[in-house]
Amino acid sequence: MRVDDFDFELPGECIALHPAEPRDSARMLIVRPGEALEDGRVTDLLRLLRAGDVLVVNDTRVLPAELTGTRIRGELSANVSFNLHKRVDANTWRAFARPAKKLHLLDRLELGDNGSIAATVTGKGETGEITLAFDLGGAELDEAIKAHGAMPLPPYIEAKRHTEERDKSDYQTVYAARDGAVAAPTAGLHFTENLLQQLADLGVSVERVTLHVGAGTFLPVKVDDTDDHVMHAEWGDIPAAVVERILAAKAKGGRVIAVGTTSLRLLETAARATGTLQPFVGDTDIFITPGYRFNAVDMLMTNFHLPRSTLFMLVSAFAGLDTMRAAYAHAIGNGYRFYSYGDASLLFRA
Repeated sequence: MRVDDFDFELPGECIALHPAEPRDSARMLIVRPGEALEDGRVTDLLRLLRAGDVLVVNDTRVLPAELTGTRIRGELSANVSFNLHKRVDANTWRAFARPAKKLHLLDRLELGDNGSIAATVTGKGETGEITLAFDLGGAELDEAIKAHGAMPLPPYIEAKRHTEERDKSDYQTVYAARDGAVAAPTAGLHFTENLLQQLADLGVSVERVTLHVGAGTFLPVKVDDTDDHVMHAEWGDIPAAVVERILAAKAKGGRVIAVGTTSLRLLETAARATGTLQPFVGDTDIFITPGYRFNAVDMLMTNFHLPRSTLFMLVSAFAGLDTMRAAYAHAIGNGYRFYSYGDASLLFRA
């Protein structure tokens, strides 16, 4: 399909710079294909979901993976910064560098406060992607990144304001557990402990999967045709016990509600080969566009996405392109807040 098919005009004032307070007070547009749009709130999940439904959340934890420091080359040095976006192994990360042109293979780096995190440039791609081999590894490296890194806010927020101390908690879900993401699974930011308890009391089960979201989620689609776009791979995990509980719930008539496009992409990756959900561990680069046949997910809770983005393509595949064009026009016209800190939508599958 033409990428232009997924374009729309979004006024700058629609971009949310801080989340709603409390989190679950955010607005939520309810989108049922073929029916009238309904304006609601995130707490309306309590009337829209029913006993036996399964809410699937992504429990990845965002690392403060924006590191600044100095490139050392002999007696020459230069200021550089990196957004880590995908772990390769215990001591190696891929990162987007600024400015990448200042970096050569085997350059040494001193990052963080007082240059306390040392690394070497071991790879350089054509799009500003750098491979960094750190002197530290594993949990020790994770702790160093947490201590010295900044929360990597999306570029459309960083362009309008500086990172604030509150972002360390605002940009993390209440159920975040497994370190590894460099971007938040933002639909999950709307949940509070109280709302999750109320849903549990209603008989809605909450299942956790993990997809370590990469900074590639923010990269623009630069091709003219969706067939030519290459997705960045991200690591995910769906344990066998989770699969068993989801399938048992579906067998009894329960619906699967993915919280966020990250949960949906992981579930669909795990079901793609056979048409039935299977346990999964590994990388996924699934790219969902209109025409895709969904196998695992019945409803999707998600935020409002960038024009021409892979995520707007995904929601258009899920609920229908015309439906989502109308939904986004309604959201813009009615003052919904867009992107990572913005409002939510609840989409029923077409």
